[in-house]
Amino acid sequence: ERAKNLGVPGAIYVSKLDRERSSFERTISEIQERLVGNAVPLFLPVGEEQSLKGIVDVISGKTLEFEGARNVREVAMSEELSSRSGEAKEKLTELIAESDDVLLEKYLEEGDLVSDEVQKSLKKCMVEGKLVPVLCGSAALGVGIPQFLDFIMEYCPLPSELSDIEGTKPGTEEKLKIPRKNDSPLTALVFKTMADPYVGRLNYFRVFSGTLKSDSSVFNSTREKVERIGQLYAVTGKEQKPVSELVAGELGSVAKLAETYTGDTLCSKENPVILPTIEYPNPVMSLAVEPKTKGDEDKLSIALSKLQEEDPMLKVSRDREVGQTIISGAGENHLDVIVEKMKRKFGVDVKTEQPKVPYKETITKMVQSEGKYKKQTGGHGQYGHVFIRMEPLPRGTGFEFQDKIVGGVIPRQYIPGVEKGVVAAMNEGFLAGYPIVDVRVTLYDGSFHTVDSSELAFKMAASKALKSGMSQAEPVLIEPIMNVEVIVPEQFMGDVIGDLNSKRGRILGMNPRGKMQVVEAQVPLAEMSRYSIDLRSITGGRGLFSMEFSHYEEVPEHIAQKIIEGSRKSQSES
Repeated sequence: ERAKNLGVPGAIYVSKLDRERSSFERTISEIQERLVGNAVPLFLPVGEEQSLKGIVDVISGKTLEFEGARNVREVAMSEELSSRSGEAKEKLTELIAESDDVLLEKYLEEGDLVSDEVQKSLKKCMVEGKLVPVLCGSAALGVGIPQFLDFIMEYCPLPSELSDIEGTKPGTEEKLKIPRKNDSPLTALVFKTMADPYVGRLNYFRVFSGTLKSDSSVFNSTREKVERIGQLYAVTGKEQKPVSELVAGELGSVAKLAETYTGDTLCSKENPVILPTIEYPNPVMSLAVEPKTKGDEDKLSIALSKLQEEDPMLKVSRDREVGQTIISGAGENHLDVIVEKMKRKFGVDVKTEQPKVPYKETITKMVQSEGKYKKQTGGHGQYGHVFIRMEPLPRGTGFEFQDKIVGGVIPRQYIPGVEKGVVAAMNEGFLAGYPIVDVRVTLYDGSFHTVDSSELAFKMAASKALKSGMSQAEPVLIEPIMNVEVIVPEQFMGDVIGDLNSKRGRILGMNPRGKMQVVEAQVPLAEMSRYSIDLRSITGGRGLFSMEFSHYEEVPEHIAQKIIEGSRKSQSES
């Protein structure tokens, strides 16, 4: 689907056919049913699971057995494989014949096309999106790997055979098209950044058009900065070979660019263009992290900053309400890798736990309360006395403070102290130590002492008044509710909906999207902490989901009671 949206041809390689319960036939059926109906196998496996030993080349009709990727021999084809290979070649031939009137006429007259004609037309059909080749094998055993690489060399199009690269003129909506040629204006996209302990930041990029040379200057059109290019490297796996230039279609790396990050476009200043940025899905899982060693907070901050430069999918935030540093990513494995990298590359060992849910507290009825702070310490004492009214506000309103004092019963200079006292008490919470929100507090009366009153005294009095009012205002715990969108194959719809219902979710709707179904729901954040794992288990890894904050809602009483008891217990232990 992504390749289709980008207008580039695609092929599918089915690996791990040596694994238990693997089935190429089942996989092909699912690909044709759920992904692309015009998917056709170019290779068939010889044997299954532990008995996998080779592949059949559908076009040439050769059967190849492997003893490692380098030791390959041709053997006779069995009758069953011959039948399956014939069916696959017939479907391939039909799709190719339908793409060309001359070939179609010959196919209808003769009932077949020769292998050379199929091979010559395969690339054209693939580029035009008229068929999607499917290859197979086992990377672990080396089965089918040489043929897979040969396929890339022979059938995948050169950059010059693809349509022009599209971008936009910086600062405008104007579309620009640039031919993917070596003599076109330079365009390159940075697709990866790594923090190398020896050379600093290392940027990996692909040249889409033009020629990029070592010891030259380029324009970062994304950030409107000129960058000095030092030594360019051609990258093959972990090997980096110094080169003098890189041309359209080639991948490379360069070190020590000052202002360039993943997703940035490099081009010539005379022909500025911004290429479409890489779109990353929203994070689906979060962990709270803290260093195991006290005093490593700065090292943790530096490590997370460097890792964010490397990995745009990693999101780092500081939740001040619950006092945790949160890392969010694509799933359990992604976050495990981030934690491992922090230790290996930056020497920061961290403890992880599920993020605390940012519960809040609010009130459900209007009350009036009094707070008095009076202290005599021999010289000047302390005196503050207030009357306040507390009213619930609509969800998401926050906090309002109103001053309704008349007649000077409380001098103006002490009013800010009242508001500070109210805010401090609201931040401390009442039920379980969570912030109090969506409340209007009105100061309407009070008294003062000409000698003993002070801003501090009125702050203490206001704090007492708020706590007294909370005990009468029928306070409740509220929790964040998330808008959740789950994309799954239709056969998993019932299980997914049942699981969301079990998580106190409300199903809002179901809509088809291509061959998938989209379930829209609202679910409490507290129930979604490990949903990526649950969804993978339910759908066999075929489900996707995203979520974003919607609003706060009251926590059911039986759940709220457990949260309050747990919070009070942890506070008493600390």
